[in-house]
Amino acid sequence: MGLQREPFHRVYSAPEPPSPKRRPRLAVLLVALVAFGGAAVAVFLLLPGHGKDAAAPRTPPSGTGTPGGAAGGTAEPTRPSETPMQEQTVASLPKPCAMVSDRTVGRTIPKARRAESANSTFTTCTYTAQGPRFRWLRVEVNLHAPARTPTPVQDAEGDYRASWTEAHSAPLVRTISLRRQRGIGDEAYRWFKADEGQPTVVGEVTTRFRNVLVTVSYSEQAAKGRADAREGACLGTAEGVAREVLATLAHF
Repeated sequence: MGLQREPFHRVYSAPEPPSPKRRPRLAVLLVALVAFGGAAVAVFLLLPGHGKDAAAPRTPPSGTGTPGGAAGGTAEPTRPSETPMQEQTVASLPKPCAMVSDRTVGRTIPKARRAESANSTFTTCTYTAQGPRFRWLRVEVNLHAPARTPTPVQDAEGDYRASWTEAHSAPLVRTISLRRQRGIGDEAYRWFKADEGQPTVVGEVTTRFRNVLVTVSYSEQAAKGRADAREGACLGTAEGVAREVLATLAHF
């Protein structure tokens, strides 16, 4: 007979917690990621330009970057003035025969007889030589007064264009030359013509200065067949007087 084994009754005990070395890999990985993220945030906040000072805009040092703007960016356009300076205008006219000096008159028209007319916006002064040799000088000034129109300069521009157009079809004259001239006022033209049926020639300069139109005409007697030869002298005289008139108007 074989030996009979006695039944073995094992005492029950609760399961022991796993050893720290045997924790699941997923939990360990999650803990490591959380720790790394916290460290990265702390380092980021300590960098220059972040944290409390990050909200305040940083002003670049002067003299750096592209001209007129920040470095590497597009320059901001300059803001135009809210009240641009308006073009100066002539407010009033001097006396008709006070715009040309006595010296100029004496050189141009010796022993001249003067005749003038004037109102607040239009004046004329005519100088006529007394003697056998005919010479004649006339100065006309037309003012577009700022007190009477809101667009004095534009009105003077229209007056100038109308005068230029009329010169192309003027009756009773023979046009020898008609051309625009730079450097006299804001715009100007020179016109040399001969009077039909008269032995006289006229050099005329018409110029606009701001809101004023000035016309200076110089006429003299020309020998038969010699009208064209006096073009330079007559236009030169008229231009010199016109420049003197403009210089006077600049102070009004």
